[in-house]
Amino acid sequence: MTLKKSFILAFAVLFLACVVPVGSAQSQGRQIRLVLSRRSTVDPVEITKHLSQKCPNVTLTTNSKKSDYMLFAGGWSGDYRFMIIAHGGDMIYSTETALLSNAVKDVCHFLNTQPAPGAPQTY
Repeated sequence: MTLKKSFILAFAVLFLACVVPVGSAQSQGRQIRLVLSRRSTVDPVEITKHLSQKCPNVTLTTNSKKSDYMLFAGGWSGDYRFMIIAHGGDMIYSTETALLSNAVKDVCHFLNTQPAPGAPQTY
């Protein structure tokens, strides 16, 4: 019986050692800076709060020259519409959800799957 308990304990430790780094990989990813569009209607404090919870490697900045992307965040009549704009003005992503937290989660997922700006792209 002791051998069985030891095996279960060893398996649990190994499982946790494999799972924990995967969950924290996103928070240790590259820093991404978003400048909020002046036409955005969503409270930047609320966006920042959700960003820190969903993807701490993404932050809002007021310096458009040092930003990686622009975020347009519109919220009206129960819908949140977020759009990511690349330097040069290309609209590269948009999402529409009923909850602010889901809009931020969608943006985080998109940004963290993109290559670093200026990185060579493979086709």
